Amino acid sequence: MEEYKQVIAVRTDLGMGRGKMAVQAAHAAVTAAFIAYREKKRWFDAWWSSGQKKIAVRVRGLEELLRIYREAVDAGLPAALIRDAGLTQLPPGTATAVAIGPAPADRVDRITGGLKLL
Repeated sequence: MEEYKQVIAVRTDLGMGRGKMAVQAAHAAVTAAFIAYREKKRWFDAWWSSGQKKIAVRVRGLEELLRIYREAVDAGLPAALIRDAGLTQLPPGTATAVAIGPAPADRVDRITGGLKLL
């Protein structure tokens, strides 16, 4: 049976508080799951029925965040790039997090496998 997962990458260079990081990761996870539900329903269903595995990782900055987002989109994976509304800690439009998947774990790992856990 194929394994499915979602990986959420959060920037650690912005000085976000833990709560802010958690909320940005949640925005990314939910948004990417909705994209998968609409565009890759079979992947979403397999992920959902197997426990909705999620992994949180860190990226060092904007360039790395945008790179993994582009790689995921180019690979045909569900992906969401989150930009903050700017109501609290960050300027409006600051890119904070990316979620990739739910998708087959091996395809996600090709992009995120080298990142460190958050």
